[in-house]
Amino acid sequence: MEDELEDKILYQTFFKSHMKLLSKFAVGVSPLNSSVGYVWKVMRVYLLKPEVLVAGLLIFVFVLYLQASEVWSRGFIGKISSGLGLTRGATRSGKLALLTSAAEKHSWDDKRSTSAVYAVQGRRPRMEDRFVLDENINGTGISMFAIFDGHGGEFAADFAKAVLVKNLNLKLTQSSNIATGKTTPPAAVETPVKTAKACEDEDDDVDKDHEVNERHKVNAASSLTQRRQSFRKSKTEDVVDKVVSSGGNSGSNSGNTNANHKLETDLLSKYMGNASPQRQLTKENLINGTTGQQNANPKPKTYEAKCYVQNGSINYGKIITDEVLAADYDLVEMAKKVSNFAGTTALIAVMHHTKLIVANVGDSRGVMCDFKGNAIPLSFDHKPQQVREQKRIADAGGFISFKGVWRVAGILATSRALGDYPLKEKNLVIAEPDILSFDLVDHRPAFLILASDGLWDTFTNEEAVAYIRERLDEPHFGAKSITLQSYNRGSVDNITVLVIVFKNGRYEVGSSNAN
Repeated sequence: MEDELEDKILYQTFFKSHMKLLSKFAVGVSPLNSSVGYVWKVMRVYLLKPEVLVAGLLIFVFVLYLQASEVWSRGFIGKISSGLGLTRGATRSGKLALLTSAAEKHSWDDKRSTSAVYAVQGRRPRMEDRFVLDENINGTGISMFAIFDGHGGEFAADFAKAVLVKNLNLKLTQSSNIATGKTTPPAAVETPVKTAKACEDEDDDVDKDHEVNERHKVNAASSLTQRRQSFRKSKTEDVVDKVVSSGGNSGSNSGNTNANHKLETDLLSKYMGNASPQRQLTKENLINGTTGQQNANPKPKTYEAKCYVQNGSINYGKIITDEVLAADYDLVEMAKKVSNFAGTTALIAVMHHTKLIVANVGDSRGVMCDFKGNAIPLSFDHKPQQVREQKRIADAGGFISFKGVWRVAGILATSRALGDYPLKEKNLVIAEPDILSFDLVDHRPAFLILASDGLWDTFTNEEAVAYIRERLDEPHFGAKSITLQSYNRGSVDNITVLVIVFKNGRYEVGSSNAN
């Protein structure tokens, strides 16, 4: 009996008391009036009600159903959404389409059998780029492609396209006819040595009947001074008339020296300021047209077409160099008369059979895609911060400064250009082109790209080659696509892209071809 009584007491004392304690925890009532217990009690009162549990279960089932439906019908719904333009990708494509449409409103293009060009004004207030496509110059089999990227206005780029290209066409045609025997040189030349001697003698005596510049015909009764003036006038009168008709600063007093001097002073004062004695001296020299020493720039030497032909071979690099420098001289003289400060870069490619000659002045650029898909530079930009250019500028008494980009005298972002006459007085900016020659047989190219710096602000050489390579089957051989893509990437400059394609393993452009 005593054992049973002890068992009952033990059961009631320990077991029941522990069960009560556990039950209190289970229902959320803590023996201690703690914050955790209070929170749990509130949750039990409001969240564990049957209606709340049922509603939560229904919501969970509904969400699960939606997730399953999305997975099962993703393809079908995606097609419908794309068709309605409701997807994120479609929205982005719509935005790009709007940008592309805006760029195409001010665009220019041209297409030949194996070359095409596309240009857009982009985000600039006016279009200052110009381009040239000529796959067969006057039936000679010589091809010429060019891009002129103007700055400070359209005057210089228009001049280069109207005058420089015309002079190059004439000189290349004459040289080709002499080399192929279609015409006989004015003076018989027996040997290459005599050719050089005759050309040097002709250049030394500028008063002879065979004037070194044969680009323009003048009245035979005029004096030598009148002839030289007529050269400049005849080469630029069309451009001047265009400037006058468009409201340029020509007017009746456009040639007034005082007006030109004031314009130069205002421009140079605006950009150069008086930050240092060196810059002040440079500014005064540019304004006054002095350099501290006698530095008058004589008219560049040019020669008759026969002087560029030796043993049936044409010196294309020399022709381009001489004509570019002569055109720059005439442009600067003309710009002074109309008080125009514009300038332009020049990227010129001449092709004959398997020869490719590329001349570059400024920061337009050419790239070749070889048979392996590698990007091979056809030119190198002329930037003020380059060691060679910086040394040349310093030797001329100038300087470069950083204003967003490196600039010559704080003004021009390229160290070589045609025009820009205030900077030509001291040769801070020059127009001498770099010439690179290529044998197409060695590289076996698929295509060439010539473009203004508006493209190269958003594409590297390798990116441009890869982009065009995938779009050669397009109507413009990818030129239009990459131009619009550059605009969509945010290029703020005029953009001009010219693509030259070599089809079926033949280096053929018009009649300029070779197996």
